[in-house]
This record gives sequence, C-alpha cells and structure tokens, in this order.
Amino acid sequence: MIDVRRAAQRYPGGEPGNGIETAHAFSFGPHYDPANLRFAGLVACNEERLAAGAGFAEHPHSHTEIVTWVADGELTHEDGTGATTTVRRGDLQRLSAGDGVRHVERNAGDRPLVFVQMWLMPLEPGGTPAYEIVRDITDTAPYDLPRAGAALHVRRPAAGASARIPDATAAYLHVVHGGIALAGEALGPGDSARLTDEEGLTFTASAAGAAEVLIWEFPGMPG
Repeated sequence: MIDVRRAAQRYPGGEPGNGIETAHAFSFGPHYDPANLRFAGLVACNEERLAAGAGFAEHPHSHTEIVTWVADGELTHEDGTGATTTVRRGDLQRLSAGDGVRHVERNAGDRPLVFVQMWLMPLEPGGTPAYEIVRDITDTAPYDLPRAGAALHVRRPAAGASARIPDATAAYLHVVHGGIALAGEALGPGDSARLTDEEGLTFTASAAGAAEVLIWEFPGMPG
C-alpha cells in the first residue's frame, strides 16, 4: 500500500512572530489527530524554518531518537551531552534522548535555515543520552539506528534518473528537494509517502533537476 501525504496537509505550528515556522506531518500539540499519531517507529517528521537569529530555547526530551537533516542554511546545536556543533547541508545529526537530555537549536547565521527533524520511538525506553553527527553522508549505505530498529536511506538521483526504495514491511519517504514520480504520483518538496509491504519500488527524479529524498526503513515493523 502507498499512502501519499501532501505538504499542504501538514499541521502548521511554531512561532511565526519569532521567526519559527513548523510544518508537522503527524499529530502534534493542539493538532490532535488520533488517526495520525505515528507510522511504524516514526512519531514526528517536522519541517522547520528559522529566520536568521531565531531558534528554540533550551528544552527537554526523553525516550526519543531525534534525527535532523539540514536542507538549507546552518543549524547550531548544543545539548546536555556536551556537544556543540554546526550542522550543514548533507550532514546527519542524531540525539538519543535516553532517560532525559536538554538541548538548544538555533539559526546563528545571517540567512534562513530549513531542516527536517524526525523523532523515532526507541525499542527500549531510558538509557544514557548520546550524540552523533555524520558529515557528508553518502547515498551508498544506510544510516543504521538500532535503538529504534530503523535505517535511514538518502537518495539523490540526477534529473531523470531512478532510485530504489528498500523492501520493507514499512518505509517512510520524504521529499526534501526537487520533484519525483512514484507509482504514477508526482511528489514535490514536503510531500511524503507511507509504504506498507511494498517490494521492488523505485522512483524517478523529474527532468527539471536532481532530487533529494529521505527514506526510513523499518524492517519487520508494521506501518
């Protein structure tokens, strides 16, 4: 089954007056939707837009795997593990909240910042908080996240080229840049697809330019 969700269907949030605009793919805060709480192990896929100088003040998380992908600009991150980093386009950041951690996220640059932040449920709650950043991640191997029983694939096909979607009982696809064709549907930035028990699927980047797509694979996990 292929369930396409459009960018326009996302729930709006953030603090626009303070330069923070958020688009939520799943039920969040005041936008409670019992039919859209999660997909497999994914409970949030937020598109965040921060104006220059804007950011999220220090706040807590627990029992969550937080993976961040920068689409444009630079993200400054600080957390209770002692990590202070600048995350750039093509980098992958992972914060395992464990039994509790606090962090700060802000746009310390002079141009807009856009990033995708994804929250996954760990297979076991608790544990020691941990931080990792992978610079210049490639398309050739997935980023494994064993704490959540998941793997993240990055696909960046050139204009008109095709890319494979991993076979899995559940997979979640999110378009970051460009346009793609998937099973007869045209998807653009911010669009997503929830895939259940699909095999042998590919997608094709539009002729207008290259695409950048994130795909979460959840082996053996129902959608």
